[in-house]
Amino acid sequence: MDELLYIDIARFIVGFSILIYASYTDIKTRRAPNILWWIMGGIGTILLLIQFFSPQGFGNQSMYLIFIPIMIGMVYLFFQLRLIFGGADAKALMALAILVPFSPLIYSYPLYKSVMPFSWVIFSNAIILFLAIPISLFVYNLTKRQVTFPHCFIGYKISITEAKEKFVWPIEKIIDGKRKLVKMPKTFDIGEELTEFEKLGIKEIWVTPKVPFMIPLFAGFIASFLIGDILFIIMQTIL
Repeated sequence: MDELLYIDIARFIVGFSILIYASYTDIKTRRAPNILWWIMGGIGTILLLIQFFSPQGFGNQSMYLIFIPIMIGMVYLFFQLRLIFGGADAKALMALAILVPFSPLIYSYPLYKSVMPFSWVIFSNAIILFLAIPISLFVYNLTKRQVTFPHCFIGYKISITEAKEKFVWPIEKIIDGKRKLVKMPKTFDIGEELTEFEKLGIKEIWVTPKVPFMIPLFAGFIASFLIGDILFIIMQTIL
């Protein structure tokens, strides 16, 4: 049991270190180096071999090994269908499928164990935490006394100058000389869009941040180790 505990700690340290660095680079450049996922997958493979040759082995969790290729294939399909936000996010989830295929045994954590593969629990937690962003935006706008619906749930107001320098999408557009809300902003030339506002003398605009999914994925990783399956907890509370 002690040896498995050390393996779980190693998995947590590796995942934590790589995901926090990937989150940092994603915030700064909206990119995460591919080498990170090769390192994570490689170390995950080594830890699997160490566990296999340990006295405890995989125990009653050996069935979860089959979910490694299933999870990798499913994530690849999600990426092709554009159900995952970016290539780095997909590669991170594939690497996590190898690094953490089993629920950790660290003390009594996670508090709510799931029957799902642990990498799926991380993904599920990340999505739930990502959905909390609108609440955060609303609270932020409330403090700024900029409560315009539904803008306040999907963005915030900044100057045109700031918008040109940040990773954001305008959620307003000039249509027939009037400002209109764009609920689903598309990738476009932000400079050209902002010029339209400047021509009308508009100095501030509502924007939505390009939040890298790597950040909620990192948060979901930590939550999975310390709390467990958030969706399971929610279902338990409701039912």
